Amino acid sequence: MTLRLIFMGTPEFSVPTLRALCAAGHEIAAVYSQPPRPAGRRGLELTPSPIQRAAEAMGIEVRTPVSLKGETEQEAFRALRADAAVVVAYGLLLPKAILEGTRLGCFNGHASLLPRWRGAAPIQRAIMTGDAETGMMVMKMDEGLDTGPVALTARVAIGPDMTGGELHDRLSETGAALMVEAMAKLERGELALTPQPADGVTYAKKIDKAETRIDWTRPAREVHDTVRALSPAPGAWCEVTVNGKAERLKVLRTTRADGAGEPGEVLDGDLAIACGDGAVRLVEVQRAGAKPMTAQDFLRGVRLATGDRLS
Repeated sequence: MTLRLIFMGTPEFSVPTLRALCAAGHEIAAVYSQPPRPAGRRGLELTPSPIQRAAEAMGIEVRTPVSLKGETEQEAFRALRADAAVVVAYGLLLPKAILEGTRLGCFNGHASLLPRWRGAAPIQRAIMTGDAETGMMVMKMDEGLDTGPVALTARVAIGPDMTGGELHDRLSETGAALMVEAMAKLERGELALTPQPADGVTYAKKIDKAETRIDWTRPAREVHDTVRALSPAPGAWCEVTVNGKAERLKVLRTTRADGAGEPGEVLDGDLAIACGDGAVRLVEVQRAGAKPMTAQDFLRGVRLATGDRLS
C-alpha cells in the first residue's frame, strides 16, 4: 500500500524529495510550485521553477497558484483527495484550509534542528553563526512559522570550511531519505509526533542584500563564516581597485590566515586580508561577468600589492 500525496516545493532543494517519493512508489496526485518567474539576461523570459521542470518531466500535473487563500484554490486542493501533503521549501503561506485539506495533514521537510532556525534561511544562518551541526526535520505543519510537532530528525555536521552550497546539497539528499521514511511510517500508522521545546527558539530571517558586503572590521572568524555561508549564492563581496577603478569582487572561499593589519589590508602576495581581529586568506573569487577562479588565477590578471586595501 502507498500513499496518495500532494507535493509542494519550488527550488532545486526540493527536487530530490519529489524524486525519492516517486521512487518509493507513492502516487503524486499533483505538484504545487510557485509561478514561473522572470529570468534570463534581460529578465523578460518566464522560467518555471526546478520543481515544475522535474515534475513535468515525470508526467505529473503541476499547479502554480499565486496564492492559496481563495476558496476556489482551496476546493481544488481538497478535490485531489490526497492522504497527505509533503512540503519542502514551497515558499507560500499555507492557510488553515490547506493544512486541513488532506486526510492526514501536511508534513514539512525543514533544514534545521528545530526550534533553532525557524524561517526562511536556516542553512545560511547556521553557518553564519558558526554552528557545528544542523540537520533535517520532518514536522507536521500547523498555522505557526515552523512550530509544528516533529516526527523525524537527521543530524548533519557542518565542517569548518563547508559552504552554504555544500550544506544545501547534503541536506537536500538527507531530507529526501528522511521524508521517505516518514511517509512509510505514516502509511503504517507509526509516525510519532513530539512537540517542539519552548526553549532554544531562533529565527532565520531572509538574507538581506546589505549583509552580503564583507565588513572587514569584523573578526576573521565571522568574515570566514559569512563568506562560506553565502557561497555560491548570493555571494559575499567586496570592492577592489583595478586600473584605478573600483570593481566588485565576489569572494566564494576563504581560510583563516595569520597576520594583522588595518581592516581590508592586503598582508602578503597570497591574498591574506586583515580583519578587525586576525586575517583570512582568499581562496576562490569571482569577478563581475567572469567564472569563479582561484585567488592565484585572479592575481595573474590583477596586481595587488602588500598594503593595498579591499573595501
